[in-house]
Amino acid sequence: MRYVDLTHLESASTQSFPSDPAPEFFSIADLDKQGYFSSGIKACMHTGTHIDAPAHMIKGGRFLSQIGVEQFCGRGHLADARGKKTIGPEVLVGMDINPGDIVLIMTGWSKKFGQKEYFEGYPEISEKLAHYLAACGISMLGLDCPGPDFEPFLIHKYLLEKNVLILENLNNLAELLDEQFEVLALPAKFHAEAAPTRAVARILERDND
Repeated sequence: MRYVDLTHLESASTQSFPSDPAPEFFSIADLDKQGYFSSGIKACMHTGTHIDAPAHMIKGGRFLSQIGVEQFCGRGHLADARGKKTIGPEVLVGMDINPGDIVLIMTGWSKKFGQKEYFEGYPEISEKLAHYLAACGISMLGLDCPGPDFEPFLIHKYLLEKNVLILENLNNLAELLDEQFEVLALPAKFHAEAAPTRAVARILERDND
């Protein structure tokens, strides 16, 4: 069985959204002095690979800690949207998307991760695509870029209001091309509007028929 790690490494050098503080990693105890190593982190919940919950932009919306683990796991679909500036429903042609599935959209933008341009001019999800995904009843939308839209974040708000979680800043999506897979994207169980997430795809064996 093969697994693909879809998560960017998070460290003190991981870039944050321009308006957010940079992450800080610090030592609490030293192995030589205290006999054990312990460290801490101070960072925005939206740094690196993470999941947005409805509370991020919806008044009264659920926090991650209030969401059942089943919503973080499901059959995956990969849409190849490389080269598109605005991403519409055409990228899903031929996909049998069912309620509870997880749709990942590959824009190719992850190659810019760590560069200033990463947060500038990335592809956006169209309103038609957002409406289609919500109508399909997917549990989560994942992207290899900072998010599905720019201010005033109308796509963010629409998807979160429809209980579609948003998994941002993914990596290695090209490894899923022509594969059948499941997505396991488990955020830390924080009572928060978002949290760092280890996102993994489990490659499935294809049916012989």
